[in-house]
Amino acid sequence: MTELDSNTEKLIFRAARKIFTMKGYDGARMQEIADEAGINKALLHYYFRSKDKLFEGVFRDVFRTFFPGIKSILVTDRPIDEKIKLLVNQYLDILSGNPDVAGFIFHELRMNPQRLAGNIRDIVIDAREIRQMIQTEVEKGAIRPVRMEHLIANLISMTVFPFISKPVLMSLTGMDEPQFAQFIEERRKIIPEIIIQSIKPTA
Repeated sequence: MTELDSNTEKLIFRAARKIFTMKGYDGARMQEIADEAGINKALLHYYFRSKDKLFEGVFRDVFRTFFPGIKSILVTDRPIDEKIKLLVNQYLDILSGNPDVAGFIFHELRMNPQRLAGNIRDIVIDAREIRQMIQTEVEKGAIRPVRMEHLIANLISMTVFPFISKPVLMSLTGMDEPQFAQFIEERRKIIPEIIIQSIKPTA
């Protein structure tokens, strides 16, 4: 591939990511992507033969943005409370820097859950590894027995929901952008405290 071809593909990919994250798969049109990239539709189809192929590439790129480094955190020998703090901070950093990512992924999860499940298996970590990590922590007495599904649901929902519901939260509370940013900073401490407290061994 020539440098020109590579640059054109990157240009198309950036335009496609913008349109797909704004409108989702169903709402996006190839002509819109071509217009955003500043090229004609024929050239777009030369590089990406179909909307499906282009969307799959964008989805995987966005998904990798959302889940980088998670496996490297989970498989370390750090205490589980430290892992939770690191994961929360990583999620909040990603979502603050990519505010469109959460809505895009959860919209596509509703529309095509198989696509998301496949990418999780390819990119993140096998559920058996997470269960084994939890079981090891239970055996050490570091945490009480807890279902993996609850731990993951708590972690994702508490970090992602504020970004998905941002317009509603700001409208209800009267927060402006700086105040919302401060609210997110406060959650860096609050979320790990809630999750860690919920899995501590009972006396």
